Amino acid sequence: AASMNPNTYLSDIFVDELARSGLRHVCIAPGSRNTPMTLAFAAHPNVRVHSLLDERCAAFFALGLAMATRQPVAVLCTSGSAAANFFPAIVEASMSQVPLLVLTADRPPELRHSGANQTMDQVKLFGGYALWAVDMAVPEANASELAIRNVRATAARAWAVANGLVKGVVHINLPFRKPLEPTPEEAAQHAFESSASPIKLTRGSLMPAQADVAALAEVIAQHERGVLVCGPRCADEPFPQAVLELSRLSGYPVLADPLSGLRFGHEGVIGSYDIALAHSGIEREADVVIRFGAVPTSAILCSWLSKCGAAHRVHITEHGVWADDDHRINWLLQADPTTTCKAISRDLAGFPKPARSAWRERWRNLESKTRATLQTTLSTGAWFDDAAVHELLEALPEGARLFVGNSLAIRHVDEFGYARSKRIEIFGSRGVSGIDGNVSTALGIAAADLSRPTVGLVGDVTLYHDMNGLLAMQRLGLHNATLVVMNNNGGAIFHRLPIAKIDPPFTELFITPHGLSFAHAAGLYGLRYARAENREALRAALKARFDGALDAPQLIEVPSDAQQDLAVRKDIQMQVERD
Repeated sequence: AASMNPNTYLSDIFVDELARSGLRHVCIAPGSRNTPMTLAFAAHPNVRVHSLLDERCAAFFALGLAMATRQPVAVLCTSGSAAANFFPAIVEASMSQVPLLVLTADRPPELRHSGANQTMDQVKLFGGYALWAVDMAVPEANASELAIRNVRATAARAWAVANGLVKGVVHINLPFRKPLEPTPEEAAQHAFESSASPIKLTRGSLMPAQADVAALAEVIAQHERGVLVCGPRCADEPFPQAVLELSRLSGYPVLADPLSGLRFGHEGVIGSYDIALAHSGIEREADVVIRFGAVPTSAILCSWLSKCGAAHRVHITEHGVWADDDHRINWLLQADPTTTCKAISRDLAGFPKPARSAWRERWRNLESKTRATLQTTLSTGAWFDDAAVHELLEALPEGARLFVGNSLAIRHVDEFGYARSKRIEIFGSRGVSGIDGNVSTALGIAAADLSRPTVGLVGDVTLYHDMNGLLAMQRLGLHNATLVVMNNNGGAIFHRLPIAKIDPPFTELFITPHGLSFAHAAGLYGLRYARAENREALRAALKARFDGALDAPQLIEVPSDAQQDLAVRKDIQMQVERD
């Protein structure tokens, strides 16, 4: 090994230690300077390589893979502007606490600041968006034992930091000198040596203090009117069972965000609050608000929480990252949410049982009435964009994965995607809520498990913004992937803002109509294509898609009229109010 090309030798060690830590996926954008790492990943038996031509797509694809697998995923590129194209996905990963290992190849120190081709300052390139940034040493021939141990430890630590209590981005900058490639003889003998014992970095769970549990149980026992708000990115299993049990014992309804993991597949949650709260007149006076996960998607829910007058506002979060843009939380309890819910439930069992909670019944009645109205109007009423989203949610098979794009898509699902017992796993990028890279993120989720039907629901501008991402569908064999694009010819979300009344410049500079049909994009990238202009056509396209074998990726385009969509949405809101 000592006679090997040092780039090959130390890249192998780095990749092997990442794999022993648990790395299973790497997304690689092609380049020359990252050759040693590319070869190491390609040769490793336990790491799956996903090859993506565009660095921005590669990073968002890695983001989707990390969301779906809930494990760090690596993304690798060559030097220069390649690394800068990772930045949007890194910002999202940082703000959403998604674990990413960002590996950027670099020129050696003697070529930096020299005018050398494809060279820029990559040290700490991602600033405060990286939890940890390391500029590695250039691999040297006959590296010392200490240097080798450092490479192993850095790999193990990078994995552990990305996957820490606060998850996020670790940036490893990897300078290499030429020759970047092993000789043909060395390449032929390429095998991994895992002689050193792996480095284990483990951590426990944060337990709540018994005094905190007792105090919170007492607050709940003394106040009938409270809510359990489950925002985006709540804890995984077994959290849903724990919070639903707490709901049963406390009489507090669970308000489940579409991205919480609780709205689809769990009985008894409240999911129609966005439509219901706008018109319900339910008492503003909640006494207790207990929050889990990130800030809720719904502006109406956030406004209601802001005005509900609760004296007790608790956020239970293990990572402790502040998530309250209204600054009304008066108790942040940093502990494992599942354990904390179970502990509070145990304490509540010791208090006298409350009589049948009129508060909870009001919420339940509100939910069932709203859901009944929505079910009827969305299935049989006027055809508009939300009815199309309803048809998609109805058609998705049990266990499907759905990535919901930003702008209008997530709002459609939040407002009209009422709670269902069918289990659908829903993802979204609400860290910075960008439309960039949404296609690639959806496809990364699809790549995590090819046996599960995976749908990306996106708007037309979102698809336009990441059309390059479509290449991965055929190229990487993502036969389980379906993209549903809602095409209202521009940024229709701006119709909801006051600027809509000022035209010009509204149409030209905000709506930005583009006049594109995505049939051509489907043709360019070799995708099956369906266009659904009405309810029957969409039902037929979705039925054909999910009843048949998922043997090829597909794009389904649903055209709609933004002005009409807005009018029908208002009608439905009025209908809910009347009912």
